[in-house]
Amino acid sequence: MGGLDGYRRPGVAGSGTVACGLAACASRTGTVQLLARSDASAWRAEEAAQAEAKKVEGGAADRIRVTTDPARLADCDVIVEAIVEDEDAKVELLTALGSAAPEADLATTTSSLRIGELGRRAGVGERFYGLHVFTPVSRMELIELCLPDGLRDGVRERAHAWCEAMEKTAIEVPDQVGFVVNRLLFPYLFEAVRLKEATGMSASDVDSCMQLGAGHPMGPLKLLDFVGLDVAAAIGESLERDGAGGGADHVPDLVRELVDRGKLGRKSGEGFFEY
Repeated sequence: MGGLDGYRRPGVAGSGTVACGLAACASRTGTVQLLARSDASAWRAEEAAQAEAKKVEGGAADRIRVTTDPARLADCDVIVEAIVEDEDAKVELLTALGSAAPEADLATTTSSLRIGELGRRAGVGERFYGLHVFTPVSRMELIELCLPDGLRDGVRERAHAWCEAMEKTAIEVPDQVGFVVNRLLFPYLFEAVRLKEATGMSASDVDSCMQLGAGHPMGPLKLLDFVGLDVAAAIGESLERDGAGGGADHVPDLVRELVDRGKLGRKSGEGFFEY
């Protein structure tokens, strides 16, 4: 198990942008096992994670090991699940990881699901917590750390120490859908979509208003593209089911239309903007 500096043998389960970015940051602290679903995704993940590691001070591309075999994570002292925002898929993977690494602490990068419920369904509640990072992971400082009641001794200390070793600022947040950032952010983002629909303003004009008038580094529609419109819709649906935003988090029809047309934002080359 990890010591005063957190974890020394981290694992990350996933091959997308968040997983690769987290693996790059974790390479500061030890050799990282990055679990991908297929050979094709493993090849892409290895290239992406090693490229990200070069952007992290103290990161080491040669400490990132990519595998498709969960058994390779058996000796990890922490494994962070970082896959699609789907509760059933996460529970299935966390159950498998719990069996593959019975001594490891487990975490998830979920941004919109309840930690206690995920841990209960996967049967790993006493060693499971939320580690919500923000993209791009190599640059964003905040980690929303959700540490539910009932964790075994040492998990809280190890989690905080690991965040510090990755030079992140960890803030403990309640186990509520959307934690703090997304619970406040997505009603605003979706209102920007509704305003564009109602007024006919261009996406660039809506964004420029918030950048120049409110000092935001990125406009709301470009930020939705950056997050991914499919991911944004999933987060909105979770918030709406929870009743968090009083209806303000209802996913706009235009977001759903773009997703149905495969226009997911930056990752697909087109969303509210073209890339």
